[in-house]
Amino acid sequence: MRAVAYGPYEDRMRAAIHALKYNRMHAAARKLGQMLAEAIGTLAAEAPAEMLVVPVPLFRSKHAERGFNQARALAQHALRSLRKSHPQWQLALAPSSLIRQRSTGSQAGLTPRQRRINVRGAFKVTDLSAVDGRNILIIDDILTTGSTARAAARALLQAGAATVFVATLARAYRLHHYRRGSSASNQDVAHGDASFEDLQLESMHSSPNQPSF
Repeated sequence: MRAVAYGPYEDRMRAAIHALKYNRMHAAARKLGQMLAEAIGTLAAEAPAEMLVVPVPLFRSKHAERGFNQARALAQHALRSLRKSHPQWQLALAPSSLIRQRSTGSQAGLTPRQRRINVRGAFKVTDLSAVDGRNILIIDDILTTGSTARAAARALLQAGAATVFVATLARAYRLHHYRRGSSASNQDVAHGDASFEDLQLESMHSSPNQPSF
C-alpha cells in the first residue's frame, strides 16, 4: 500500500482542516482539495491510469451529526483539479462503495495497537462487483499511524480490488518503514505474502511550500 500526503498536520494546515471539519467552513475545501490533488499527482508515475476514488466513510450517526463527510468534500475538489492537471487519468468518485459498519469513536489518544483494534472490521464493501479487479485510491484528511487506511484497504482488497493507494491532505507524523515495496495486491493478501499489520506506508510527499489560506 502506497500512501502520500501534502504536508504535516500542524500550524495553518491543522487550523484549516479544523475549520472545515468542525466549523463547517466549506469554502476551505476548495483550497485544501487543490493541495490534496498536488499530493495525488506525485503518484502519476506508478498509479494506474484508471482508479476508483473512495473517500473514507463516516459512521452514519457521525455523518448525521457533522452534516457532511470531509473526506468526500476533499476528494471532489481534488478530482476537479486533477482533471486539469492530469487529464490522462480516469478517476471516478465512488463514495458509496465502502461503508463504516460500526461506530469506532475517536482514534485520538490511542496507542497504535489500540488504533488497529478500534478499526478492525469497521469497513464493509457495499457492492463487490463494483470494486472487483479495480484499482482504488482511498482519500482521507489526516493520516496518523495508518490504522484506518489499512482497515479500509483490507476490506477493499478482500472484496477483490487489484491495488490500493492512499492519499491524505496531512500526516500527523512520519511512519516507521516496516517493509520495502509499493502497492499491496489482493493476491498478496490471499497468499499470505503481506501482513496488514506490517504493510508499509511509503515515504509521503511534503510540499516545500507552506500552505497559504
